[in-house]
Amino acid sequence: MTKLALSFHQILPPILTPTSPSPSPSHLHFPVKHHIPSPRRGLAVVAKAKSRELILGNPSVTVEKGKYSYDVETLINKLSSLPPRGSIARCLDTFKNKLSLSDFSLVFKEFAQRGDWQRSLRLFKYMQRQIWCKPNEHIYSIMIGILGREGLLDKSADIFDEMVAHSVPRTVLSYTAIINAYGRNGQYEVALELLDRMKKDRIVPNILTYNTVINSCARGGYSWEGLLSLFGEMRHEGIQPDLVTYNTLLSACSSRGLGDEAEMVFRTMNESGVLPDITTYSYLVETFGKLGKLEKVSELLQEMEAGGNLPEIMSYNVLLEAYAEAGKIKEAMGVFRQMQAAGSMPNAGTYSILLNLFGKHGMYDEVRELFLEMKISNTEPDADTYNILIDVFGEGGYFKEVVTLSHDMIEENVEPNMETYEGLIYACGKGGLHEDAKRILHHMSEKGLVPSAKAYTGVIEAYGQAALYEEALVAFNTMNEVGSTPTIETYNALIHSFAKGGLYKETEAILSRMGELGIPRNRDSLNGVIEAYRQGGQFEDAIKAYVDMEKVRCDPDEYTLEAVLSVYCFAGLVDESEEQFQQIKELGIQPSVMCYCMMLAVYAKTERWEKADELLNEMHTNRFSNIHQVIGQMIKGDLDDSSNWQMVEYAFDKLNSEGCGFGIRFYNSILEALWCLGQKERAARVLGEATNRGLYPELFRKNKLIWSVDVHRMWPGGACTAISVWLNNMQELLSNGEEFPQLATTVVVRGHMERSSITRDFPVAKAAYSLLKDVSSSFCFPGWNKGRIVCQKTQLKRIFSQDSDNESIIIGSIVYTPNRHYFPLGSAENTPSSLQFFYEERLCLMLFLRVGRK
Repeated sequence: MTKLALSFHQILPPILTPTSPSPSPSHLHFPVKHHIPSPRRGLAVVAKAKSRELILGNPSVTVEKGKYSYDVETLINKLSSLPPRGSIARCLDTFKNKLSLSDFSLVFKEFAQRGDWQRSLRLFKYMQRQIWCKPNEHIYSIMIGILGREGLLDKSADIFDEMVAHSVPRTVLSYTAIINAYGRNGQYEVALELLDRMKKDRIVPNILTYNTVINSCARGGYSWEGLLSLFGEMRHEGIQPDLVTYNTLLSACSSRGLGDEAEMVFRTMNESGVLPDITTYSYLVETFGKLGKLEKVSELLQEMEAGGNLPEIMSYNVLLEAYAEAGKIKEAMGVFRQMQAAGSMPNAGTYSILLNLFGKHGMYDEVRELFLEMKISNTEPDADTYNILIDVFGEGGYFKEVVTLSHDMIEENVEPNMETYEGLIYACGKGGLHEDAKRILHHMSEKGLVPSAKAYTGVIEAYGQAALYEEALVAFNTMNEVGSTPTIETYNALIHSFAKGGLYKETEAILSRMGELGIPRNRDSLNGVIEAYRQGGQFEDAIKAYVDMEKVRCDPDEYTLEAVLSVYCFAGLVDESEEQFQQIKELGIQPSVMCYCMMLAVYAKTERWEKADELLNEMHTNRFSNIHQVIGQMIKGDLDDSSNWQMVEYAFDKLNSEGCGFGIRFYNSILEALWCLGQKERAARVLGEATNRGLYPELFRKNKLIWSVDVHRMWPGGACTAISVWLNNMQELLSNGEEFPQLATTVVVRGHMERSSITRDFPVAKAAYSLLKDVSSSFCFPGWNKGRIVCQKTQLKRIFSQDSDNESIIIGSIVYTPNRHYFPLGSAENTPSSLQFFYEERLCLMLFLRVGRK
């Protein structure tokens, strides 16, 4: 860990300023103006064309036997195997006078299906030079369509212009083809101009022409009034709209959320005798679903079922989505069962909607049951389904279950996408599952994927939750090497990782780097800095950081106010603590359990028992939070029995979803209150609950050489609790015949300060050192590492020996046992009965042990 101190500024490599790079000339795009010239000049249209590499198909592709006549199949196969510079003339020599233009049209259509526009264009150019197979308008129209489908509008326009030079008359067929080419590429203005030009050339548009123009205008964002004008124009010219026309208009209503207009179109459609199809109803369902007119949607679905038109899955899904957005679980399940009863099988999208709905309402058992039903029904989950499950269980605090889902994806051969990886690593970050996060990141690298900033942020957070500071910093630096740019969230994750360990020097370095790069600090950044200063005992700097929030125009949130309260409580400033606690209330914020516990601790330190009693009663009578009531009762000692303790476990379980970062603060505050109030046994039990939930994974370590307890992320009360449990465990192991270790060590600081004399100023270091010195003067800060309090093997033997100079040290067990209570020895007059257990002989050395002489 020493590298962390010596080279933090050097480890962070230069990072590009977060500004957009100057684009190279190849990336510059300019708007293109379309010109519709006079008939003399032809249609010289300049348009953006998709970049196409000249690849003449795949020689191994052969046409399906029996699909066409023998000659057509043979020609297609010969052309398919033709090299880029091969002669088309030689291919066609044997087919002279054998193939008709209808046969050639089949050849073009085959290549169109393959997307082989280059080979089609070469064949077309050859035919233009021949007499026996000179293209007619039908061939020209097919070629215009092929090029238009590929977005090659300039080439389509050239073909259209060449028709006059090759004496091929233009009719409604070719005009419709060129209109469709521009329309399908979103250039409806040109399509409209071509329609006008068509009329000027006295070519009467047909139903296909108008449907093409209306569709291109609808997709291109043409006004609704303009669409109605085209609709009226075609009726005025005696062209009756068909099903395609009405569905196109309904599609426009759906995309624009026009409910009244959709009803008008549907009514006109019925009056005209045009029967609706499934697509018609689907657009209506989608329109009214977006507008929240769920009863109307339900009526439409029932109308479809009654008419024998089984609604498409998407129609049901639209209604399901609408109910889900409204949070109507019962109605959504009603639609789900209705579609099953109608014989419409739900798809992955259907299940995804319901899984997400249940997850948002915390119905995790229902999520599991529905997912199982999905698998049993042979509906294969896709990546989107798994992404929803990962988000649901990640937000719910089921972090290990999220990792299990990733294994399930592999078994089901579902390919994860970037959203999947980000969701997985986010859950690992909140849950402190650094090994899993590292494994997922490695898997992404093997797949050739560059992890996003969000993914790296999750990895850094996971390392931070496990107090692996160097690993977090290495992950941060790796981002620049692979080309992933850190975001402000990434920096904040690193700040909060160091803050939990009190490494305020590191947090200062990160803030400095952010300033150099022009990345503004936000509220989350400064909240982390306040926590770092508080944990490091730099109380004045913590308050200064709080004041600095105004300078950078960051409004404090509940987390900020809570952090400032912890600063005052750590410093023992009871009046300031009370003022801050009251300010939180005045802002309309319900103080959290952590705030109450910090106030209880500061009252106990200053022996203000009546106020502590009032605060406990306030927690117990809290009408807005069951958590406050349960924790208040637990501190009072009302829930120690096994049956009652289940309420405490339930309250702890409800907080799992907040993640390890919140959990560490939550348990630290409770342990602080319990220890200061003399609740040693209860504190040990709460510590056991915390470790069972995966918090403080570094707490107890044991090997042949060293037995250690790591309390550097704890608050003083939690540190004393952990050290007490550690010593008791050590005594039990030794009494069972275990060998003494070479060294017993208590880690109180990690990082660059572990070699500094400032270590002793850390609140947790002071508390731990004071407690251990009461056990024996053999515990000391070694010169080689002041971040640890150590005791050598020889001294341990003396401490735990029963026959050393007639001196015996008996360590009283504080590990919870049923129906056994540890209360302080002393009492006081005029003390509320509920707080009798708070008093102890504070000058006695028996914080958790009894020292006696035989």
